[in-house]
Amino acid sequence: MINIGIVGSTGRVGSLLIDDLKKDEEAKLTAVHVFDKLEKDVPEDVVITNDMKTLLENADVVIDFSAPAATEELLTQVIESDIKKPLVIATTGFSKHQQNLLIEASKIVPILYSTNMSLGVAVLNKLVSLASKTLKDFDIEIVEQHHRYKVDSPSGTALTLAESAAKARDLDLDKVRVSGRDGEIGARTKDEIGVMSLRGGDIVGRHTVGLYNDGEFIELHHTATARNTFSKGAIRVAKWLVGKEPNLYSINDALGL
Repeated sequence: MINIGIVGSTGRVGSLLIDDLKKDEEAKLTAVHVFDKLEKDVPEDVVITNDMKTLLENADVVIDFSAPAATEELLTQVIESDIKKPLVIATTGFSKHQQNLLIEASKIVPILYSTNMSLGVAVLNKLVSLASKTLKDFDIEIVEQHHRYKVDSPSGTALTLAESAAKARDLDLDKVRVSGRDGEIGARTKDEIGVMSLRGGDIVGRHTVGLYNDGEFIELHHTATARNTFSKGAIRVAKWLVGKEPNLYSINDALGL
């Protein structure tokens, strides 16, 4: 049985992780990290703590669906302490410093980082890479839709999709990404990759990658209809990560894509 700790246990996906682990036959919840109060019922033997070191001590692997500040604290603890456990991280909106911490920690422990734990999105990324490389004359536009409470924009998933498209064409995403258009901006440039965001209601997540040319276009869609798409995916890759060598892994590695 694999012992799992959770960072972000009071969030939407964290709550679903608690529920899904109660039904899992290969893994169980042993520790949760909270900053304030955990309203969710957990088994009596689960350690509830606001200390990252205590969390790591009571888990074989940690799943993190939190906020950048909490992930930074987790990564710092792994780097500075003698407790080394695998990490599955799905937090988005990192600063450059936090991205560097992620890379440094992955030299010490195995880390699987993905902006989206959906198995379908992992396949979508592969399709986007193939389509972008093959259809080099097509314009690429990405639209992401999420609920009104999402705080970062564009979504981490949309940026990952855009990165897949850019790499397939040997482009630097930072130089070609456009995430807003207004006024007399001129014609669209050849290498431009548009990444646009919509927010409203209770949309779990929808991503559309369009490749447009004169006379034809292709649109690739992924829609998440339930949040435990992400929690179940995270548990699956957490089981895979245990026992791996220190490295920065992707969900593609876990799925063999």
